Amino acid sequence: MKEATGELNATVIVVIIVALLVAFFYFTIWPTINNNMNATTACNKAICPIENRSADGKTVECYLYENGQKSDTFTCAWKG
Repeated sequence: MKEATGELNATVIVVIIVALLVAFFYFTIWPTINNNMNATTACNKAICPIENRSADGKTVECYLYENGQKSDTFTCAWKG
């Protein structure tokens, strides 16, 4: 009976650790990954005029056309 109780305790500890790791990923890491994917997708679809480049030449102000209207501008990396 002692062995069965010990295995049950180990299983409970493993389940708790896995749940904590999943929660950490879902609430800490996933939002960052999701925001980066959305920003990359928006920058790939954006219109980025060369005259809107920053002074250092690393970024550019871009915009999208949604439903025939120009969206607000946002910053993307300049890819040349």
